[in-house]
Amino acid sequence: MNQNRLEQLFKFLEEDPNDSFTLYAIATEYRNENPQKALEYYEKLLAEHESYVGTYYHAAKLYEELGESDVAERTYKKGMQVSRQEGNMHAFSELQQAYNKMMGLDYEDD
Repeated sequence: MNQNRLEQLFKFLEEDPNDSFTLYAIATEYRNENPQKALEYYEKLLAEHESYVGTYYHAAKLYEELGESDVAERTYKKGMQVSRQEGNMHAFSELQQAYNKMMGLDYEDD
């Protein structure tokens, strides 16, 4: 975690508390060293910036890693729904692949 970058991001957040990209960047900074803190920011994004499609994949993956499969499943499904509504088929495809893998529906040959 880069402390200087994090400090800069918090300054940006202070200037614009509703900026979805800044919230996402803060979550990403916390992701490896403080997953619970990262989750707080992902959940804020999911609640307040529903159409910010990038959040769903990373939040669902983190839920998976934390053993919260039910929440991960709901997050993937919601992300697929939102990405389809937004016309973001690349995000939809990534979410669908991750969801299928989590559910044991990954049919790709190894």
